[in-house]
Order: sequence, then C-alpha cells, then structure tokens
Amino acid sequence: MARAAKSGRTLSLQDASLVKGMVSRGDRHHDIASWFGVNQGRIAEVNDGHLHPTARPAPADRLPPPGPYSSGQAAHMAIAALEEAKLALETAAKNIEQALKSVKT
Repeated sequence: MARAAKSGRTLSLQDASLVKGMVSRGDRHHDIASWFGVNQGRIAEVNDGHLHPTARPAPADRLPPPGPYSSGQAAHMAIAALEEAKLALETAAKNIEQALKSVKT
C-alpha cells in the first residue's frame, strides 16, 4: 500500500510558541494538532524540544480557545451553508435595488 503524500504543513517558531502555551494550559495533544492541521508527532517534537527548542510558551491571552475543534466535515458543511447564504443575500440585494428603482421612477 502506497503512503499518502506529505501535507507540506509545518510549524513555525510562532506556532511552536502557541503549542507550548497550549500544552502548558493542559490542552490535549490531539486537539493542538487538530488546530494546526498536523499530526500529534509534530506537537510532541515541539513539546520535547526537538522542534523549535528556543520557542517560549505564548501567554494565555494569545492562545486560541481550547479544543476540541470542529471536524473537517463540519467545516465543509459550514462553508456550503455560507455559500448558500451569500447567494441568497446577493439575490435579495438585487431585488432591493430593483424595488428602489421602481419607487424612484
């Protein structure tokens, strides 16, 4: 069985700072990995100092909200709903424009 292609996602020094802050806060590695779109191994590498050892934990006021985070499926459904809402708003705006033109003439 062939391996999947690498995602190409990496953690920057700033990301590592957030990771360390989230770990200090007590977040689960699974949730932290989900936030960044990486696997838990990258979180462990930051946590044990193998990746970005100089990164300092971010302060609590800079951390994202604690997980668990939305699934990819839920995000996909939210995007579809937003696209439908956008279309409905665009249609409503056109209808309002036409109604205003008819009132002014």
